[in-house]
Amino acid sequence: MQRRKLVSRWADEVWETHGVVVGIEGEPRTVARIVDADAVTQYLVSGWQLELFHDEAEGYFLNIDAPEPRVFVMWRKDDDQDVALPVQVSVSYNEAARRVDSSENVDALPMPQDILIWLREYVQDNFRPKQKKKGPRRDKPSFEERH
Repeated sequence: MQRRKLVSRWADEVWETHGVVVGIEGEPRTVARIVDADAVTQYLVSGWQLELFHDEAEGYFLNIDAPEPRVFVMWRKDDDQDVALPVQVSVSYNEAARRVDSSENVDALPMPQDILIWLREYVQDNFRPKQKKKGPRRDKPSFEERH
């Protein structure tokens, strides 16, 4: 997570997810300050586990089918916190859209290659696009009156 100081009459700072790195499975959740400069402070937030769910397979497919696959990090900063912290990490376009629609803070970051390979394998094994059903054949457009 990164905090940048602003020179603005509306806000003193802005928080954003600066990057996503693949960690070690099972590592504990920790927050460590790794950069402390005049205008920027960065924190490494470790221990988040990326889980895949069968009912999100379409959202994973849409993500890996995009020109630039992304990892979506939803985060919050409460007034009693010193640091903005992730709440959820996802690789589903659909999940990210639901979070954005509910006015959550969601940052989309480039997907690391290790995650992309893992996600492609999952989608290949678990997702089959729905077949489009053909509707009834119509002789006239629906806006014309039928006799």
